[in-house]
Amino acid sequence: MAGPRSPKDTFITVYGRKPVLEALDDTTLRVDKVILAEDVRGASAHQILAAARDRGVPVQRATAHRVKVLAGNGRHDQGVLADVVAPRMAPVAEFLDELGPDAPAAVLVLDRLTNPSNVGMILRSATAAGLQGVLLPRRGLPSIDPLMIKASAGVAFRAPVLRSGTVEEGCAELAAGGFTIFGLDAGGASLLDAELPARVALVLGNETDGLSDSVRPHLDGVLAIPMHGGVESLGVASAGAVAAFELARRR
Repeated sequence: MAGPRSPKDTFITVYGRKPVLEALDDTTLRVDKVILAEDVRGASAHQILAAARDRGVPVQRATAHRVKVLAGNGRHDQGVLADVVAPRMAPVAEFLDELGPDAPAAVLVLDRLTNPSNVGMILRSATAAGLQGVLLPRRGLPSIDPLMIKASAGVAFRAPVLRSGTVEEGCAELAAGGFTIFGLDAGGASLLDAELPARVALVLGNETDGLSDSVRPHLDGVLAIPMHGGVESLGVASAGAVAAFELARRR
């Protein structure tokens, strides 16, 4: 049963003057609010205030320190942020409730990736392939920031993002919801030949170290993308794209 929803599972916070103005200019996005530091004045403030007024978006003033805290970064917020509604973002428990007990589904799970660009590209691939979700734990993974949004070509706002505290908690919830969980790692059986259940999650590991030791106990098995021509492995973003479209092909 899904509990109360956190704002972190509802909004994507963008910061910086250009990303905020781009979000306000995109009428397909619903911007919940803009927060502007008290020391932001002049032409920059006027432009942001005018764009927010045109969209009917409320603007709140806060201290520069408060904006930095809310943006979650040290130096790039430029005194402004905006909370953008992410309509397909949901906690895992809520996703499972809406999915129901019998519907098939395919999900990618990201285990301690460190590069926001890789995460953004995986979100784009999974959304394009029509997967039901990509699990982005709140801890152990980069936040959804302007760099990740740029790498996803803006798809991050509309991607089927699933949220959990940690990757281990998310895998446990998915398993309880009837998902079979495989890690994607060299040495496993071929993903292209494996028989997959109706509900399947594939875990993609860290760019350098692969699957973490703490996530392995949650796996039902390990699968691999077959490599030829002396190539040892693909980068995680490329592996995520191959995996996403192979899962889509199975449908």
